[in-house]
Amino acid sequence: MPAINPLFLRYPLALFMIIAGISHFRMPAPFVGIVPSILPNPLAIVYVSGAVEIGLGAGLLFPATYRYAAWGLVALFIAVFPANVNMAFNNLPFGGPVSPTMAWLRLPLQAVFIAWAFWAAKN
Repeated sequence: MPAINPLFLRYPLALFMIIAGISHFRMPAPFVGIVPSILPNPLAIVYVSGAVEIGLGAGLLFPATYRYAAWGLVALFIAVFPANVNMAFNNLPFGGPVSPTMAWLRLPLQAVFIAWAFWAAKN
């Protein structure tokens, strides 16, 4: 079986992260709504996480930085997991009604993103 070209999966992840990061600035309210209430200044957290997503996504595009960016994404996906747990446990809307099933399915999807970023760090 031929090996998968690392760019084939790294570039889509970069694009996804850049778009996701931009959405934090264009439509911050859904993201603010799922930040756990224990954390201070949810809007600032949303803006910082959006900027980090854009930066790390862009970092995946360059040979000199893609490994650092990928490891950064692994850390970011772990760091934002509590917001996804908060959304699922408290049945929070995310810019509109989200079914409890969809909120719970989002949790294992985070593991897929962690694996994707881990793979990008290693290839």
